[in-house]
Order: sequence, then structure tokens, then C-alpha cells
Amino acid sequence: MKKSIYRKFRRNIIFFTLLVSFTPLILLGGIIYYNFVRVYEEKIEDQVKYRAKSQCNTVEVFLRERVAILSTLVDTHSFEYLKQQTNLSHIFDVISRRTDGLVDIGVIDGSGQHIAYSGPYDLAGLNYYHTFWFNEVMSKGKYISDVFMGFRKSPHFIIAVRGHNNGKNWVLRTTIDPDLFHQLVRTAQTGRSGDAYIINKDGIFQTGTRFSGSILGQSNLDTKLFGEGTSLVEKIKLNGRVKYYAGAWLKNNDWLLVISQDVSEEMAGLLTTRNFAILILSLGCLAIIYTTIITTKMTVQRLEKANDGINELNAQLMHSDKLAALGKMAAGIAHEINNPLAVIGEKAGWMRDLLMDEAFTNSDSYKEYSVSIDKIEEHVERARKITHNMLGFIRKMEPRLDDVDINGVLNQTVGLMQNQARLNNITIQMEFDPNIPIIASDQSQLQQVFLNLISNAIDAIEIGKSKEGRINLKTWQKNEYVFISIEDNGPGIPKESERKIFDPFFTTKKTGKGTGLGLSISYNIIEKMGGMINFENKAPQGIVFTIKLPVVLPEKK
Repeated sequence: MKKSIYRKFRRNIIFFTLLVSFTPLILLGGIIYYNFVRVYEEKIEDQVKYRAKSQCNTVEVFLRERVAILSTLVDTHSFEYLKQQTNLSHIFDVISRRTDGLVDIGVIDGSGQHIAYSGPYDLAGLNYYHTFWFNEVMSKGKYISDVFMGFRKSPHFIIAVRGHNNGKNWVLRTTIDPDLFHQLVRTAQTGRSGDAYIINKDGIFQTGTRFSGSILGQSNLDTKLFGEGTSLVEKIKLNGRVKYYAGAWLKNNDWLLVISQDVSEEMAGLLTTRNFAILILSLGCLAIIYTTIITTKMTVQRLEKANDGINELNAQLMHSDKLAALGKMAAGIAHEINNPLAVIGEKAGWMRDLLMDEAFTNSDSYKEYSVSIDKIEEHVERARKITHNMLGFIRKMEPRLDDVDINGVLNQTVGLMQNQARLNNITIQMEFDPNIPIIASDQSQLQQVFLNLISNAIDAIEIGKSKEGRINLKTWQKNEYVFISIEDNGPGIPKESERKIFDPFFTTKKTGKGTGLGLSISYNIIEKMGGMINFENKAPQGIVFTIKLPVVLPEKK
């Protein structure tokens, strides 16, 4: 029952400790990560927007410069001059050396007839009157076309400027180098997943792309999502990955420059940091879990051990109460026994006096009478000695300094234990130094120590089941100390138990046979007297306890 209570208690401590530890940690980590991701995404959005706007300005400048070149030629040269092939070729050669990106140049009259051309294609003599761009330039004055195939059968776009001469309109036209223009646009793309391209209002590609399609192909991108200026929209790819799209309008809102960027690539550093943080957090959580479990287990074990100690102490207190009650009862019994013993002793003396009478002296049974009276007196004296020792042990409960005869106290203690030793086939041998002085000490506590050690020796021999048990008691004096040794021939104690032998509640006896307090109490008693108690383990041949007491003479009490 108690084990299940402790297990439940341990589980509750672990659960609530981990709950209190992990809840703020996870919440704080989640909030920090969420805010960091949001800031990081805003940074990516700003970067994509900035690249789109910056590249849009670059393309606009490129186109305006080419328009300005054609406008300058129209304003500074007459139709009659430019329609001369030699003059046109010379001007184109000069422009090509100063400016990149022009493939050819041509002069077209008001009827759409291509009357002069300088470039790599055979376009002279063609009529452009019915082309879409010819009418646009005639009505607007300046025009940049969308990409179309035209007579050359390859994707290209032109810049055209209208001129006026002698009341007649004419057109100066040039083709932009598609490779150079595509390269200019693609300088805005970054990384392995970035892309940059131009589409018209209908979503038709005006430049090539890395991943999305080819020139004049459909982009499937809704241009209405992009308002004026630069805007951003998210698009989910088929594989579930998110891309950022930033668009900037150019060419009077006819073309849309699009910058796309895969979020995962831009956030690779953040993801690496996140994974590293998760690893550290996981290791920290494992450390918290491990520490919590170990600490809780140790705490509960100590609590359980302390509770067991309290139970043992309560049992010892109950045992002490029983002993106190038995002591009082034994004192009363001893008094009651002493009274009939006195009567028996008195009557035995009276009977011995009667034997001195001549009538009994000459009796044939005189010797038998005399032996019987001797035995009666012997056993009366033995019984009186036992009750006297019991009363002496019971009455000396309060600690005080007595004039203590060590040998006498040992003899008295042996008298109390002799019967128990005899019943267990144990012989108690005594080798006492008769020159040991009387010392000032507490006789009752010394007797308790001797009683504990001799009782333990008897129990140890009984556990060892030795055929002939033996306990050797020895006293001697060396310098200013008195030594008492108590040796038995029992099994001794295991080596691993030696360091715990004086610990409270430690015992090698079976459950219910001992409280484990005897040696601890004896150790404390001897220590308070200024002495020491040591042992020599001779397992499996017994153990020797040696008590060392300082010689305090009675006159120096």
C-alpha cells in the first residue's frame, strides 16, 4: 500500500515539475520563433520588392535611352538624309560603337514601305503598313512594342519614333538585342531558385525565364493582383513550397517586371538556426526530464527511508515503553520474591540450628539433611543475587557519575545473560585484570553497552549455528585508558556492511529480530564518555568489539 502511494507521489512530482518547467519554456520559444520568422519574412519581402523596383528603374532607363537616341536622330536629321543607305549605315555604325543593345535600324515612309535598312536581316523593301506597331507609332509618335515574331520569325521587340518632313510622316525604327535585354532583366534574380522576367498585361512572357516558361508563352500569372507601384503576392507551388512574387510596372504600365523567390532558399539560414535551436531545446528538455526523475527518485527514496526510520523509531519507543513497564513489573516481582526468599533463608538457618541438636546429630539422615539445607541456602543466595542485579539495573536509569568497577559491572551483566547463553550452548569466558582502578562513570549506561554487545554476540553465534559457542570477555589497562574487549566465534559480518555497522537502524538480523539501534546507541554512549568503540571483523570466524575508556578517578569527578 505504501509503495503504491510513494509511486503515485513520485509521478505527481515529476508531472507537475515538468509541466511548470516546460510550459513557459515552450511558450517563450514559440513566441520568439514566431516573431523572428515574421521579421525574417518581412525582410525577405522587402528585399524582393526592392529588387523589383530597382530593376524596373534600370530597364526603364535602358528603354528611355534608346528612345532618346532615335528621337535625337529624327530631330537632327532629315528624312531625305536618313533614307540614303550610306548615311543610315554610317549613323548606325556610330551608334553601335557608343551604345549596346541595338540590332538594326530602318527608315519607313508614311505608306509603311521600308526604304532604308542597316542590319543583319534582309528587310529592305518590306511593307509594314498593316503591322500593329506601325499604326501605334503613327498615332502616338513614340512606341515600344511587345515581343512579336514579325518578318524575321524570331521573338523580338522594336522601338519606333515618328518623324515629320514636308508635311509627311515617316518612322525611324530599331530592334532591341533580345539577348542583351534578357541578360539585363535577369541580373535581378538571385540564388538557385530566384527568377526575373517581364510579362505584358495579358500575362505573356516578354523575356525568357529559368523555371516558369519561354518567350511568348503564357505565364498563368494574374497581373491584376499587382497594383500600381510595387506589390507582393504569395503563390503556393504544386509541391507545397511557397514563393514570393514582387512586380513593378514599366513602359506606361504595359509591361510587368516580376521577381520571384523561393521562400525555403531565403529562409535556409533561419531553418538551420531553428533546427539547431530545437536540438539544443530537446537536449535541454531531456536533461530537465532526467534531472527531475533522478532528483525526485532520490528525494522520494530519502523520504521513504526517513519514514521507515520513523516507523522503526516508533517501534523502538514502543519497545522502550514495554521495557519500562516490564522493568517496573520486574521490580515489583523482585520485591515480592525477596520476601519469601528471606523467610526461606531464615527457616533454612533455623533448620541448620536444629541439626546441631544431639537428637539430629546422631541421626542416620544427618548428612542428607545437611546437604539439603546447603542446597536450599545456595539457591536462596543465587535467587537473591539475581533479583539484586535486576533491581540494580532497573533503578539506575538517570545518567550520573558513579564509582564504577568495570570488572564488577561485567560480572553483573554476565549474571543477567548467563542463563540465555547456557540455553544456546554458549560459554562465556572472562579474563579480567584485577588491577583496573575504580573510575568515575555512568554504571547503568556502561551496563547497557555491555548488555547490548553480549546480547549481539549471543544472537550472532545463534545465527552462525556453531556447535559450541564462545564469548571471551577481557579487560586491561594501558596508560590512561581502560580497555574492554568482547569477542565471539560467530560468522562475523559481510565486508560490504562494515562501514554501516554503527548506522542507526542498520542490522544484519532477520526482520523483527532487532531494531538496528543497539550498536548506534552504544557508540554514542561511549563517545559521550570520552571513549571509543572499535571492531575487528574476523568473518567467518567472529568479530571483536573493543571499548576504550579514559581513566577518570573518583576523586577527580
